[in-house]
Amino acid sequence: MSSLLEGKVAIVTGGARGLGYAIASRFANEGATVVVSDLAGEALESAAAAIGSSASQAAGGTATATVTSVACDVTDEASVQALVNGTVERHGKLDVMVSSAGVAGVAPIVQMSLEEWRRVLSVDLDGVFLCTKHAAAAMAAGGGGNIINIASIKAFGGSPATAHYGAAKAGVVSLSKSAAMEMRQFNVRVNAICPGWVQTDMIDQNRAAFEELLPMTFDEYIAHIQGRLGEPDEIAGVAVFLASDRSRFCSGTAYVVDGGATASLV
Repeated sequence: MSSLLEGKVAIVTGGARGLGYAIASRFANEGATVVVSDLAGEALESAAAAIGSSASQAAGGTATATVTSVACDVTDEASVQALVNGTVERHGKLDVMVSSAGVAGVAPIVQMSLEEWRRVLSVDLDGVFLCTKHAAAAMAAGGGGNIINIASIKAFGGSPATAHYGAAKAGVVSLSKSAAMEMRQFNVRVNAICPGWVQTDMIDQNRAAFEELLPMTFDEYIAHIQGRLGEPDEIAGVAVFLASDRSRFCSGTAYVVDGGATASLV
C-alpha cells in the first residue's frame, strides 16, 4: 500500500519547530519530498536532519523521502520567490505549500506599539500572502497543487491582548477563501487550518503573560475552554489529509481543530 503523499513535493515554512516541524515530519513519513524552511540557523538544519532520520526509521531504514532545508524569511518577497523557484528547479514541481511560519505576542491594544502590531502582521499575514502568491503561480504553471495556510480559532472571535494575532489569522482565513476561488480554474486548492491552543514553544513563551490577564491559572483556563492542550501531531494529521488526494474536492474551507473550544458559549 502506497503512502498518502508518495510522489508529492512539499514546502513547509516555519518547519524548524512547533506545528511546522510536526507537519513536515508527518509529510516525510507519508512519502513526500519535503523542503523544510525557516529562518537561517542551526535549528533549521537540525530539524531537517531529524525529520529525514525519523522518516527513514519509520520506513524500516529505507529512505522513502528526501528532506532538505532552505532558509527563508517569509516577510521578504525575494526570499519567498527564491524558495519556491528553487524547489521547482530542484525537484521539478511543487505540489504542496504549507504556510506555518508565525509569531505571537501578548499586549492589550492600548499598550500595543505600532511596531509590535506590524511585526505580527508582517509574519503571520504578509508572509502567508507571499507564500500563497508564489506557490499558486508555480502550481498553476505545473498543472495544479495544494496550499495549506495555518490560521487559528482566534480568526473567529476576540481574545484579550492578542488583537494583532487574531487580526492576522482572520486575514489568513479570508485570503485562503479568495485564493481558492481565484485558483480553482488552475486546479490549485487552498485551505486553512484553524487550531485551538496547541502545546508549542509559542505557548511556553507567552504562558506567564497570559496568566497575568486571566482570573485563573493558564492550565485551568485551557481545561475549561477545550479540555486540554492539543498536540502538534493532531494538527499535522489534518494537514496530511488536506495535502493528499483524499481531499481533492476540498477547497476554500477553514478547518477548525480545537477540541470543541469554539462549540461552547460557556
